[in-house]
Amino acid sequence: MSTDGDLKINRSIAIPQAEFAWEYVRASGPGGQNVNKVNSKVRLSWTVVSTPHLPEDVRERFQSKYASRINNDGELIISSQKYRDQLRNKSDCLEKLQSLILAVLHPPKRRKPTRPTKGSKERRLTEKKQRSERKASRGKWSSE
Repeated sequence: MSTDGDLKINRSIAIPQAEFAWEYVRASGPGGQNVNKVNSKVRLSWTVVSTPHLPEDVRERFQSKYASRINNDGELIISSQKYRDQLRNKSDCLEKLQSLILAVLHPPKRRKPTRPTKGSKERRLTEKKQRSERKASRGKWSSE
């Protein structure tokens, strides 16, 4: 994933790097002596609600699906500290964003309501009757 130029989602959608705000902070976890000196963790913030580069329907699906990840200002914040260097964490953030957008790119298929077949109804009723008989046979024994 390229960290310069546009973030290409598909042939028709590309988001320019100018829309992204980057923040670099110290990462937790392994890193040896560098962990206290190098700001390798990357935070990407992107204003989803006002971007002109997403089609309206895709933006609406994005906002509804990822509402818990979008703050009150309409920003999506993605962070990465997977790697020990900034550049790879930056490209990891872009890959995460790309996968989030690809997940909502196409509208979900509408469900076609179907009816159960006659055979499935019969099987359900026979299984139900067998189960009922099995449970009824577990009753107390009479000594008469």
